[in-house]
Amino acid sequence: MTDTDTMAQARAALRDVVPGLVELVRGVPDSNSASVGTWTVGDVAAHLSHVFRADADTIAGRPVPDAVVTKAGIAEATAKLLAEDGERDPAALADRIAALAGDFDDVASRSQSTTVSWLQGTRLPASAVACHLLEECLVHGHDIAKATGRRWPIRRDHAVLAIDGFALPLIAALPPAAFLDQQKAESFRARIELRLRGGRRTLMVFNDGSLTLDAAGARDVDAYISIDPSAFLLLFIRRQGIWKPLLERKLAAWGPRPWKLTRMLAVTSPP
Repeated sequence: MTDTDTMAQARAALRDVVPGLVELVRGVPDSNSASVGTWTVGDVAAHLSHVFRADADTIAGRPVPDAVVTKAGIAEATAKLLAEDGERDPAALADRIAALAGDFDDVASRSQSTTVSWLQGTRLPASAVACHLLEECLVHGHDIAKATGRRWPIRRDHAVLAIDGFALPLIAALPPAAFLDQQKAESFRARIELRLRGGRRTLMVFNDGSLTLDAAGARDVDAYISIDPSAFLLLFIRRQGIWKPLLERKLAAWGPRPWKLTRMLAVTSPP
């Protein structure tokens, strides 16, 4: 699939997802209620608006926020933006997100760039930035819905775009240590083939504090994972544990050393 095809699919997915996200934010009864970590629901919605703006600026070639693309670096950058933005009214944030979504789609529709400079100068396909925005909408929509007792189903094809279109290209573009908790990963070695249902197969190679990707089908694989994309998205970013997808048969693991899956989840630390 070409970058142009992926961009078209990501834009279409965002047009599907954003209206529901806007209504989800608009219907928040209390923006001060707890959501994820130390963030309130209002914080999550404000953060989403910052992501829309930053990703549009990336594709347009405008300056983006200073951020180191690690878990700690992204946390520091997002906290700074939230401290500078006092808006937490759900209706105002819903209107802001709707307007920024329109701006993003306009910028993306006119983009002729094959690759763009994202946070920390990371070079990514333009389509990966659109898929990043989709991933943020899916995940933080889940956060808001869970905090407010509402439904937020994540479509399989949307989750595939978020993972195949953004997460895996980002791992490939970043230094090998960026996605890992170095204290936990320094002695971890594993070759794990990820089989995303409805997506592609990717070999994830862990080697004493580094994570690289290789083509699937290689030899000497420790474990194979077949997983529903929506379940993998929520599992990988710590929004759910391993037992729920296992019990729902959305996750299966096999091979010589399938137990390495749990260690893999423990050592990864997505930005």
